[in-house]
Parts: sequence; C-alpha cells; structure tokens
Amino acid sequence: MSEGIRPGRGIYGYERALARAGFAPVAGADEAGRGACAGPLVAAAVILDDRRSRLIEGLNDSKLLTEQTRERLYEQIVAKAVAWSVVAVEPEECDTLGMHEADLQGLRRALLRLDVPPAFALTDGFPVAGLGIPGLAVWKGDQVAACVAAASIIAKVTRDRLMDGYEAQYPGYGFAAHKGYCTPEHQERLDELGPCPIHRMRYQNVRRALDRQRLAQADRVSSR
Repeated sequence: MSEGIRPGRGIYGYERALARAGFAPVAGADEAGRGACAGPLVAAAVILDDRRSRLIEGLNDSKLLTEQTRERLYEQIVAKAVAWSVVAVEPEECDTLGMHEADLQGLRRALLRLDVPPAFALTDGFPVAGLGIPGLAVWKGDQVAACVAAASIIAKVTRDRLMDGYEAQYPGYGFAAHKGYCTPEHQERLDELGPCPIHRMRYQNVRRALDRQRLAQADRVSSR
C-alpha cells in the first residue's frame, strides 16, 4: 500500500484512507463456510456509509462475535449500508470447482452484484481478480476493515440461517448445531447415516462415510 493510502486508526481506517486517495466507494467482501464439509459456501459484499450517523459500532470478524451480536449487527448493516449482496455457492459447485476456486467465484459474484459499483475492493486474505477495479487482499481483513467485517457478518448469518433450515430437511445430522463443520458430533452422525445431498463429496471424511455406507448396503444385499 502506498504512503497516500496508509490506513489510519480504527476499523474504518482503510475506507477513509482509500477515499482520501480518490477511491470511493470501497466494498469489502468475505465468505463463510469454506472449511465446512456440508452446506454451501456463502460470500457477501458490503459498501458502508461513512457518515457519522450511519456508522456501525462493534464490527469485527463474525467468528469472534456471539450469535446474538451477529444478528443485531446484521440488521444494522442491511439497514445502514450503501449496498450489500450475498451469494451461495452450492455444495455440488464447490465439489466441481474445488474450495479455493469456489471461494474466489463467490467473492467475485458478490462484489459484481452490488447495486452500487465500487471503486475499490478489500477482500479477506487473498486477492480476487476479474473485478475491473483495483483491490487489496488484507490479512485478517474482517478484524481491521469495517466493510470486510460487515461482509463477514452478512455471510455468516446468512449461512447459519440456511443450515438451520437444513436441520428440518435432513434430520439427524445436527446441522443447526455445528452448521456443517467437521466436528466430532457431525462425523459421528455422518458415519452412522452416510452423506446427504448437501455434503461436499470432495472431502475425504465424507467419501469415507459414503464408502462405508456402500459397503454396508452391499453386505446386506449379499446376506439375503
């Protein structure tokens, strides 16, 4: 980052520094669900309003916030943001693309779907090409850049709600509790029930569970 775009103090520092350098509005993008073995990857993009009356207090990496705080901030973001968007990359597409490419595709789609075209994009962790605007990958961006933190909250809350819905559609897996991540409880249910349609088949633990399910079915057939 050049001397003219050095961020100042505070979580809005990146946006303010970029605006001073002539890059406004600034969009932030982040995702949720990259490490899960079930459910979609959800990506979000947000452009925040820098006016004092529209500032949002308490923005941070969604993983560091309680569910109650995330829900409260989600409502503030959708009410006060200049623009926001959210997209889901479904499990089948995650399997086809691979998780890194699915992540890039999700972030790119979210940024390109913003109703207000950004002049600059901040992304969490790694750069996203193909936007037609300059961008910057920020290490731990969801902790240091307000628009990226806001995007992480939108993505996390949206994905959690989707996984809560899958709890009723695919009972027995506990999706409302672990949200599709590879916890011991999830693995236990996966081994017992086998994969369901929202599991990501590229993951080794899911493939092993599928192999066990097929072997058990073959044993039952041969024993008749």
